[in-house]
Amino acid sequence: MSTLKVGVIGCGSIAKYRHLPEYHANKEVEIVAVCDIVAERAENMAAQYGAKAFTDYKEVLELDDIDAISVCLPNYLHAPVSIAALNAGKHVLCEKPMATSKEEAEAVIEAAKVSGKKLMIAHNQRFVSSHQAAKEILDSGKLGKIYSFKTTFGHPGPEAWSVDGATSWFFNKEQAFIGAMGDLGVHKADLMRYLLGEFTEVGAFIETNAKQNTEVDDNAVCILRTDSGIIGTLTASWAYVAGGDNSTVIYGENGVLRLEDDPEYSLIEEYRNGNVVNHKLAKIQTNEEGGQTTSHVIDHFVESIIENKEPLINGEEGMKSLQIILAALESQETKQIVSLQKEGVSVK
Repeated sequence: MSTLKVGVIGCGSIAKYRHLPEYHANKEVEIVAVCDIVAERAENMAAQYGAKAFTDYKEVLELDDIDAISVCLPNYLHAPVSIAALNAGKHVLCEKPMATSKEEAEAVIEAAKVSGKKLMIAHNQRFVSSHQAAKEILDSGKLGKIYSFKTTFGHPGPEAWSVDGATSWFFNKEQAFIGAMGDLGVHKADLMRYLLGEFTEVGAFIETNAKQNTEVDDNAVCILRTDSGIIGTLTASWAYVAGGDNSTVIYGENGVLRLEDDPEYSLIEEYRNGNVVNHKLAKIQTNEEGGQTTSHVIDHFVESIIENKEPLINGEEGMKSLQIILAALESQETKQIVSLQKEGVSVK
């Protein structure tokens, strides 16, 4: 394959600030088509990147010269458009959450399997330097037995980030399905699975108490448990009005890891014998600080296609992270702890 030809469906903020700039920066890629139901958005992006503008994604999928598609649409369209793209013989990078139900996620995975094309879900937390370094420390056994954790992803909300501001689809229950939990919580579910392994039980308190004129969640606190007995909290919020928090703290037998919990050091190792190791690593990027244009998600997706290898966050991985969020929603509704079983979720 000479140059990977890509199309980006959806020209909102995630495409404008992440997918398109990162594709443009990758020497293996040519941006061929961009699509948005708002013609002006598509035309502006097309002019910027030398692509052709479309308002109907089906026309993009009919283009023979497109190899891969980025799905940058409202949550409820992630699965159907990904399936259509896979059925059209395109590799797919789908924004998170990959679907709004386990059944939808399974249908996307099946479409990828039948088509033989790559499917990757755009979870970026695994590519953060501090998170990768923490993974090495945890896998080495240096921290000993892991007892507990707390992980948080919060910011003031998507109003300032979304191209549509306060009228954004993020606040529309039918289009978004879930709010802060789907926007932020699913990222941290994916991160904690990456660092600590699979979770078996989920409990949650989920509220809409910070935003007006919406039914989607804007504050959630979840309790997670692994089969080995590691317990911890996952918090997702659109109510951190003074600025974002994307930190994780892991408590082990021999010490504590602090990830993105300090303004200067991306990772801090604190040991019970008094030793402290400070790591100055590449900073985690935020929307507030100039955007995220080197998330490594695009580069990994492109590399997976060119080298014909399985993406780190494939459909199955995306579905497992989604299921934690679905279990949290079920826990809030039933007021019970939800068990994550191999075949799905069930109330205990």
